[in-house]
Amino acid sequence: MSIIGHLINGETTTEHTRLQDVYNPSTGEVARQVALAPKATVEQAIACAQAAFPAWRNTPVAKRAQVMYRYKTLLEEHADKICELVGMEHGKTAADAKGELTRGIECVEYACGAPELLKGEHSRNVGPGIDSWSEFQALGVVAGITPFNFPMMVPMWMFPMALVCGDTFVLKPSERDPSVTMFIAELLHQAGLPAGVFNVVNGDKEAVDTLLTDPRVAAVSFVGSTPIAEYIYSTATANGKRCQALGGAKNHAIVMPDADLDNAVNSLLGAAFGSSGERCMALSVAVAVGDEVANKLVAGLSSAMQSLKVGAYNDPANDFGPLITAEQRDKVEMYIGSAEQDGATVVVDGRQPDVAGYPNGFYVGGTLIDQVTPAMKAYQEEIFGPVLCVVRVETMEQAMQLINDHEYGNGTCIYTRDGEAARYFSDHILVGMVGINVPLPVPVAYHSFGGWKRSLFGDLHAYGPDAVRFYTKRKTITQRWPSSSVREGVNFSFPS
Repeated sequence: MSIIGHLINGETTTEHTRLQDVYNPSTGEVARQVALAPKATVEQAIACAQAAFPAWRNTPVAKRAQVMYRYKTLLEEHADKICELVGMEHGKTAADAKGELTRGIECVEYACGAPELLKGEHSRNVGPGIDSWSEFQALGVVAGITPFNFPMMVPMWMFPMALVCGDTFVLKPSERDPSVTMFIAELLHQAGLPAGVFNVVNGDKEAVDTLLTDPRVAAVSFVGSTPIAEYIYSTATANGKRCQALGGAKNHAIVMPDADLDNAVNSLLGAAFGSSGERCMALSVAVAVGDEVANKLVAGLSSAMQSLKVGAYNDPANDFGPLITAEQRDKVEMYIGSAEQDGATVVVDGRQPDVAGYPNGFYVGGTLIDQVTPAMKAYQEEIFGPVLCVVRVETMEQAMQLINDHEYGNGTCIYTRDGEAARYFSDHILVGMVGINVPLPVPVAYHSFGGWKRSLFGDLHAYGPDAVRFYTKRKTITQRWPSSSVREGVNFSFPS
């Protein structure tokens, strides 16, 4: 059985002391194994990144950007293979994987603008013969810890910007679907990146803790669940590191009485069930304002869901694929059962679907649950599966209060034709990313991604303009060249 190893100093190694199985979730079979890096291997990667930093930092920013231009071309040329690798280990359909790749490439494109993004600011004659300017300088060795649900896009939220800023990088991807991350790392070296500038270590908590505590790592970026995000943030900052840690979500969509229900139903289907709901921006709660709206919405959703197809990643007829592991499948089914026990109505039950030819895959079909209340476990916690809960309220104010009271504040949207209601919603909702008739308001690459409340730990959001701030430190220089013919006296007053 093949073993996925590590990429350190430009070379692949499969040396290991511990292995973990990597599954094909469509079949439920072990496809390969991944080496779990011990502390010494991670320290080796950090040392290589540290050694490569001085030369890379001093490489002209235009040349660093040229690597990203070539990298973008390679990603596009190998798109089919990249999407196939995602499907094999994550279960994502080819169309969904292509969308993920496209959004990742957008971040690479943004990084190509590094000469403009990093040029700093200059002011002449801030005082008599005094000029002042600021510049963005690289931090050093930085690290990224990324999740299984977007094994290529989320790493590309991080390393392209870090690299063009002059940092060197150590990436610890998810050990559940590591092959695609290794492949896009190899493409980066084909694009001309020097050895040691970008390194990949596969591993578990031992590898993570090494990155969080090693004094040579200046900053850590993380995307994952909230409990782990809290741990990452508290450990990293306690060890003197800059950290951004993006956590979980419980994203609500308000459906107003004036909404176009047909459009709302179609967009909710994709936003709730795409990628089997394994998205931090998935819409998992529809808040219907008024029983009439709720009844029509539930009827429309349940009718449309009859044609949804769950199945293997490599069948283009399928709308979404399996969950990542058997454990995640069982967890999602537990949440469905708990809602039922708490008094909710399971309108469409996706538990134990019959997927012809794949009896052992990790499948849960699209599930619709009505009459969900805020007191229920299925409402309070992130399910991370193809489950859409419907909550009924009487007014828009009640709907907004539900969202504002929830511990998560990642994404939300409202379906309405009323501009006044939409403006009020966007102004007063306590959520970081807001959509108006847009179910997945994921910012484009030249804005930044991040939630509020317990969906984000740290001061800066991911990618976009905030990435420049996160991966650099500002230095301000004030310069004066006094005349050699003028002798100046001592001045004890504060300069002004």
